[in-house]
Amino acid sequence: MRIALFQPEIAGNVGAVLRLGACLGLPVDVIEPCGFAFSDRAMARSGMDYAERHAAVRHADWDAFLGVRTGRLLLFTTRSAVRLPEVAFEPDDVLLFGSESSGAPDHVHDVADVRVRIPIAADARSLNLSTACAIAAGEALRQTGGWPT
Repeated sequence: MRIALFQPEIAGNVGAVLRLGACLGLPVDVIEPCGFAFSDRAMARSGMDYAERHAAVRHADWDAFLGVRTGRLLLFTTRSAVRLPEVAFEPDDVLLFGSESSGAPDHVHDVADVRVRIPIAADARSLNLSTACAIAAGEALRQTGGWPT
């Protein structure tokens, strides 16, 4: 299982996701371009030393990512009717998250094998990127028995 970030814009979120990946044993793919310089100190601050120990796999663009990805592509989006509790995860799934301000464009939606919505309160707009990653990864690992030992 992997976490993939499509054109993330906030270095601190990427750092937090790298830390999450390191703690859960999940590789993290970053699909560029990013909205920040990848060596930004804010990313290092959020990721602490985990970012150094668990480096992201960087992809120059969407096509480069698609050229190497394996497993089903599950896109987490507010534009889906399929709720997280309804999804049956598989061990080789790629959990894909769009950019913080605009999510994922239509061409990314079109390629996704499954589009998933994390249920939130009706009056809430969206979750923070790293929080959404943690919720999705937690449920996926629970279902697949993939939690670190």
